[in-house]
Amino acid sequence: MDDYPQNIEDIIVEINDPRKLSTAEYKVIRDLVRKTNMAIYAGNTGDDPDKDIPDKLAQQFELFTPDDNRGADDGITALRVVSDEWRGEYIPYTNKSIHWHTDGYYNTLDHQINALFLHCVSPAASGGENALLDHEIIYIRLRQQNPDYIRVLMQPDVMMIPANINKQGEVIRPDRYGPVFSISADGDLHMRYTARTRSIEWKQDPLVQEAVALLHDYLHTDSPYIYRGTLQSGQGLICNNVLHDRSGFEEDDEHKRLLYRMRYYQRIANT
Repeated sequence: MDDYPQNIEDIIVEINDPRKLSTAEYKVIRDLVRKTNMAIYAGNTGDDPDKDIPDKLAQQFELFTPDDNRGADDGITALRVVSDEWRGEYIPYTNKSIHWHTDGYYNTLDHQINALFLHCVSPAASGGENALLDHEIIYIRLRQQNPDYIRVLMQPDVMMIPANINKQGEVIRPDRYGPVFSISADGDLHMRYTARTRSIEWKQDPLVQEAVALLHDYLHTDSPYIYRGTLQSGQGLICNNVLHDRSGFEEDDEHKRLLYRMRYYQRIANT
């Protein structure tokens, strides 16, 4: 916790071209991710919609094959408001707020999302703010309160994500069980979480309920470890799948929100 950044400005790195970082730019981003599991870059590409921008940036951190999830194009998902396709049924493709979560919490345990990139092509006219929290911070807070909270949140059946069934009755994804916290083979902490009450069923255990309530309450404090900001054109988030949310937003004819999202099964290299 020594010298842990207290403001979002402390994790923003000014760079030139994200597609070709200088050695100094790379090291600053890498060291920030080592410390906080995240960094925000501010590049010079503006509203250039070229998907190579985030892709080539990710490759510099030894991330070459993004998760090609439903809605992704070669692993790169365009997050924009869509109402006339199946995407309109999912909140990331609307202008509604998104509650606290980690990406891919509904994935199978052998396909967990460990790294997440967001690249902003254009922000909305208003809103679309993200809150960000290093999952290691919430782990520490829970453990300090009661080490047994960690024990129960590492149980393999502590959270169940109900099946995803579309309007035609097709099962897109079956029920999925898993832990909140787990440790990788390399000793890194991983977290699965969603604050959406419709998307999760918690194990019926008083200690689990206490731990989840404390986790929820901490996410709604003014903790200095919770960063808040709105990505602008040419900016992006590089992270080891930290906790995050998104506020609702409004668009107009001149300001249509477009972000590219890339998810990886690997962590960011050397972090």
